[in-house]
Amino acid sequence: MPIEQIKKRNGAIVAFDRAKIERAIGKANAATGGAMSSEVISVITDQVVATTEAAFPESTPGVEDIQDVVEKKIAEHGFFAVAKSYILYREQQKQKRAEEQKELIAKMKSHEIMVQKRDGSSVPFDVNEITDSVSSICGELHYDIDVDEVVRDAMRNLYTGVTTKDITLAVIMALRARIERDPAYSQVAARFLINDLYREVLSLHETDKDFTAKHRQGFSESIERGILSGRLDPRMRAFDLERLAAALDPERDKLFQYLGAQTLYDRYFMRDLEQNILETPQYFWMRVAMGLSLNEENKEEQAIEFYNTTSQLFYVPSTPTNFHSGTTHPQMSSCYLTTVNDDLTHIFKSIGDNAQLSKWSGGLGGDWTNIRATGALIKSTNVGSQGVVPFLKIVDATTAAINRSGKRRGATCVYLETWHYDIEDFIELRKNTGDERRRTHDTDTANWIPDLFMKRVLGDQEWTLFSPEEVPDLHHTYGQDFEAKYEAYERRAAAGEIALFKKVRAQNLWRKMVTALFETGHPWMTFKDPCNVRSPQDHVGVVHSSNLCTEITLNTSAEETAVCNLGSINLPRHVVDGQLDRKLLRKTVRLAMRMLDNVIDLNFYPTPEAANANRRHRPVGLGIMGVQDALYELGLAFDSDEAVAFSDETMEYIAYHAILSSSELAKEQGAYASYHGSKWDRGLFPIDTLSLLEEERGMSTGIPKTGRLDWTPVREHVKKYGMRNSNCMAIAPTATISNISGSLPSVEPIYKNIYTKSNFSGEFTVINRPLVDALKARNLWNREMLEKIKHYDGSIQEITEIPADVRATYKEVFEIDPVWIIRHAAFRGKWIDQSQSINLFTNTTSGRAIADMYLTAWRMGLKTTYYLRSLGASAIEKSTLDVNRSFEQLATVAAPAPVIVAQPEPVHAHAHENAHAHVHTHDHAPKKTNVYIAEDAICEACQ
Repeated sequence: MPIEQIKKRNGAIVAFDRAKIERAIGKANAATGGAMSSEVISVITDQVVATTEAAFPESTPGVEDIQDVVEKKIAEHGFFAVAKSYILYREQQKQKRAEEQKELIAKMKSHEIMVQKRDGSSVPFDVNEITDSVSSICGELHYDIDVDEVVRDAMRNLYTGVTTKDITLAVIMALRARIERDPAYSQVAARFLINDLYREVLSLHETDKDFTAKHRQGFSESIERGILSGRLDPRMRAFDLERLAAALDPERDKLFQYLGAQTLYDRYFMRDLEQNILETPQYFWMRVAMGLSLNEENKEEQAIEFYNTTSQLFYVPSTPTNFHSGTTHPQMSSCYLTTVNDDLTHIFKSIGDNAQLSKWSGGLGGDWTNIRATGALIKSTNVGSQGVVPFLKIVDATTAAINRSGKRRGATCVYLETWHYDIEDFIELRKNTGDERRRTHDTDTANWIPDLFMKRVLGDQEWTLFSPEEVPDLHHTYGQDFEAKYEAYERRAAAGEIALFKKVRAQNLWRKMVTALFETGHPWMTFKDPCNVRSPQDHVGVVHSSNLCTEITLNTSAEETAVCNLGSINLPRHVVDGQLDRKLLRKTVRLAMRMLDNVIDLNFYPTPEAANANRRHRPVGLGIMGVQDALYELGLAFDSDEAVAFSDETMEYIAYHAILSSSELAKEQGAYASYHGSKWDRGLFPIDTLSLLEEERGMSTGIPKTGRLDWTPVREHVKKYGMRNSNCMAIAPTATISNISGSLPSVEPIYKNIYTKSNFSGEFTVINRPLVDALKARNLWNREMLEKIKHYDGSIQEITEIPADVRATYKEVFEIDPVWIIRHAAFRGKWIDQSQSINLFTNTTSGRAIADMYLTAWRMGLKTTYYLRSLGASAIEKSTLDVNRSFEQLATVAAPAPVIVAQPEPVHAHAHENAHAHVHTHDHAPKKTNVYIAEDAICEACQ
């Protein structure tokens, strides 16, 4: 990835300037007589930039990192005198900085340095004020923080004429640099940042007398400023603002870790047109709650309930809801799914519609299977079609051009069904080699796979590719009906009645799909038949694709753009004293469903097709996050039967109350318009549809269709009152809201026990807090232990002084057999009416193992999968993957033996990770370095 920013010595992130490198080389050259020409200096600079980009594909290089590369490149070109001059200059500058710091600190101690305050006045610098400020903000965390050391480091980054805001930044930088030592530093850094925000927004300090009262007094002014700036809906004035202000609890700001606080500060808090922040964290939560309560009869009471749920991080709405709730353009929905018809006018209408949807922060899933194939005849012009790929190139350019709400890049995923004649070209869209006119580097791709194809792979049979205008009903049927029609078209093709078709070996096409997925991360594997057979809305349409993050499974057509509103329950906040607090969870589910349903009526819809679909069917997607955190608190290893049982039991409980809550909303406000004839109306709940899928396939998923709860009251309530929402549940990736909540994303195991996360807000050290707590409890947490964990890139499996039970509980995801992720998903999935965003992780280059992993996911009834994460080739030798064994021993699924699929040629796993710029994994061999994880904006589309 191109270098856009660099990290200064004080930790600040600034824009990268190539010219500075060129000037520095030029000065060293001039100091030695100017042996290098300007052309050579330019070439060396280009090489420095390229080398640095390769060394830091997902993270931000530091000034010293770039200077190290400059030295080497000058020497490589044979200009040793220039290189020596450059090295000497660096050393001189280092000594100069050290002397300046000594002088500065001496002046600070003697009060010779003046500090510019926010009101413009100047006062002498007093180190005791910083010490007192840090100590007071630490509060109960004081014993975990070395205050004197933090203050000393902060002083090193100060200067004559420093402002109070710069002092705050220096302290935050000193705190965040120590997060790896103890997670308490993250909490204190968050508090320091938020305290600075209090001063920015309210001219208050947390330690001021009557702070809470004054904080509440500023709330109505914040709302008024938002309305006057044109940012907030004037209807926000209609609330009893004093009553809402009285409910604000700034103590809840202490729930944030630094990453969450900085993310909110940079991107979520409302700003006026001059970009002045108008909100504190608690104002933000209340503004979101108010925006979701505008149509409520008792809107103050409801807003307070919503606020109490979100501000305590029990439930967090999706990013678009947090961005836009209560604003003049409240586009609060997360995902949009479109179907593109085989018509030039509709193709470009769809591209234009997608631009509008993306502009307002929606993530896009596009179904392109209807578009005729390459070489198919266009009768109106009597020429052959160029197929679907050239149109997807336009989609790609549109996606890259959109900056969603000025806060996130546009993000789109395109889907193609596996029988489409252009499927082989589609599979290669994300490759870094080949004809660039047939590559889409900014658009995600996904396979939409019918069960019949998977059966042909298992049976090593032929598969026929068609152009959709000759087989017009295939894309709109599924299950046994699809199989019958498909086989009839194959007979017609054999009889010469179909003009354009191609026969391939199913296993060869599957091999290409698996190889491309491993090499590029795309196309993702999503399964058409489970999505449709289990859909509650089978009476009014067909699911033609999933969404950007593969958790939404809603019907689409030219008249209806499917829309889904998302939010996630933060599971670890519901674990109290080592047990899941069901009463609290039930309350959270009820309020979350009401918030999600309210979005539908309050939402700003960028297109009429989106409004039509959402208001008619009213789907929502209640999800979960922090599953791994909850397992830590319960003392359960992810790869255990007890953990899978927890996933099963918890999802059943959430589903029970989500469905009941939707039915209670239907009793209060009426059922959704297309309810009659739905599976709900026919008495079929998600758990019932698993049997339907097995009947359609003629094979078992191996997942028990039993539960722990008495569902009779819910079934009777739905039978009497119907449902308010066509769909209730979907588990999104929660890329950003989990950062805000301080939990691990979605339903995944932890990626690394210590790593550096990079996103639009900068770089953040993240350390596994529960692991640190567990080591502290055993008196094992110290600097030496930290260095050992860093030595192994976060893994603790080779640190023998850590007890075996701790090592078993705190495995990283690549140390867990991926069948466990599939198994968790399958047991959760039986209760879910939509799908789950499921990443799969592998530490093997074996094509057979990867293929079998996806066959296992399909057999066990998963509807969709998301990214495939893989380690670098050098790391893979340390462990092996045996999905066949795991499937037999752990899944206990009665299914045919795994098919033997030709193994793809060995490839570098880094190619896939770098291609979509999501995760960079260092060589797993022991060394002293951190892993960098770059947070892809794509994931944020949903959360």
